[in-house]
Amino acid sequence: METKDLLKKVRKIEIKTRRLSDNVFGGEYHSTFKGRGMTFSEVRQYQYGDDVRAIDWNVTARYNEPFVKVFEEERELTLMLLVDISGSEFFGTNKKLKRDVITEIAATLSFSAMQNNDKVGVILFTDQLELYIPPKKGKFHILRIIRELLEFKATSSKTSINAALEFLLGVLKKKAIVFLLSDFIDNNYEKTLQIAIKKHDFTGIRIYDKIEASFPNIGMVPIIDNESKKINWINTSLNSVRNNYKKNFEELVSNFKEIFKKNGGGVIDCCVDESYVKKLLGYFKARI
Repeated sequence: METKDLLKKVRKIEIKTRRLSDNVFGGEYHSTFKGRGMTFSEVRQYQYGDDVRAIDWNVTARYNEPFVKVFEEERELTLMLLVDISGSEFFGTNKKLKRDVITEIAATLSFSAMQNNDKVGVILFTDQLELYIPPKKGKFHILRIIRELLEFKATSSKTSINAALEFLLGVLKKKAIVFLLSDFIDNNYEKTLQIAIKKHDFTGIRIYDKIEASFPNIGMVPIIDNESKKINWINTSLNSVRNNYKKNFEELVSNFKEIFKKNGGGVIDCCVDESYVKKLLGYFKARI
């Protein structure tokens, strides 16, 4: 992609997603993801109605009149985005690819975090770590994240959610807000996810296309696997073929939801032709 075209795309996404984070989400993100607790701010003179448990007895003794400690919410948090950029994300039968929707959601969450003066970091993954951007603050940092989401070329096309989770656990020691954006066409990640959910505020966002759920009956067709790049001829006129495919796909979806929910993680399901804004807002409001 030419630099000029890339900058146009970055700017277009910035305008759309920043407007959403400023005007639509507003305090939803702030209310949903509160700070780590209360931190000491200052000492001031006691006023009628103050909680006597907040009296600072050392300062009170020194000045011979009551003083209280004032606490405020420790607001600074870290948002970490785990983004699947494997081959299956370059699929879409509507106007958008799954990766396009993932990019917009990631940008919206990033600007919402920036509004709250939180740090944002990104892990781009396939079946291996592709790119790690450590958490930082600021608009230029967010724009760099958007640029990488648009432009980055993965070295692999396969998927390993487990590998991404293992890397996350290795680099992020303090509790963070974590969003894992993927189509979740993968398995064998439950044990690592259990550990990650215990340490972090964890949400899985599944992006999918409706056509993925089942094969239409259109006879013998060549099917290209976006991850292995293999071409297989499939006879979609056979009920057994269509039913087996549908069953396997439904098991992957069910597995994703069950693993997250039973371990205490959040779940958002979003089709490429649905409004991700409504999905995010509904999720935030349900958590407040």
